[in-house]
Amino acid sequence: MRAAVVVFPGTWSDGDCTWALERLGIETRRVWHRETEIHRDELVVLPGGFSYGDYLRCGAIARFSPVMGAVTEHAEGGGLVIGICNGFQILCEAGLLPGVLMRNDSLQFRCQENYLVVGDRTSPFTQGIEAGRALNVPISHGEGRYFADTATLDRLEDTDRVAFRYCDAEGRVTPEANPNGSERGVAGILNDRGNVLGMMPHPERACEPLLGNEDGNVIWQSVLDAVAAARV
Repeated sequence: MRAAVVVFPGTWSDGDCTWALERLGIETRRVWHRETEIHRDELVVLPGGFSYGDYLRCGAIARFSPVMGAVTEHAEGGGLVIGICNGFQILCEAGLLPGVLMRNDSLQFRCQENYLVVGDRTSPFTQGIEAGRALNVPISHGEGRYFADTATLDRLEDTDRVAFRYCDAEGRVTPEANPNGSERGVAGILNDRGNVLGMMPHPERACEPLLGNEDGNVIWQSVLDAVAAARV
């Protein structure tokens, strides 16, 4: 399996994502925002950061970068795409995922440990994660509050497209466990085909014991296992 980590001006989590992926044996390359070549078999990663300084809105300028045409074509062709934090914001701005990421309800930047519980377990990103398991995956954002209208939220839930919700250490989804006020505790969502994931927490920051835990690896491993199974 191979991965392409997209780098925009202001991206800073590309190194972390590359490190996490390569530790699992995934051949990884960085793709500058002006490039337009994405290979069919690559997992495309839009990492965290402050693309274009987060001017206008987070991700609003990055969505016009030349590479996003290739990312959109890749996703529409069934290729795997994951957007993390700023990458999630870019996917929403580009129309690859519904909704928007708004200022945290605290109006504060939050960088802290956080727990997630999987919702849908059929996508390549989540099929290998045990139901009810609380994953310790940190957050680091000022504009991570997921918002969508009621009809969109209902549709996401009815079609099992809520990939992750914020929870406590026991896996319980509660208002107290929600760090940013996201609607219905949403921490990550999928597109209708299940091949595009956007999530605010950072799995690449939970990839080895030195960082405190390896819970983020279960997401990458889920993708690896899904791709391997599809090749059989």
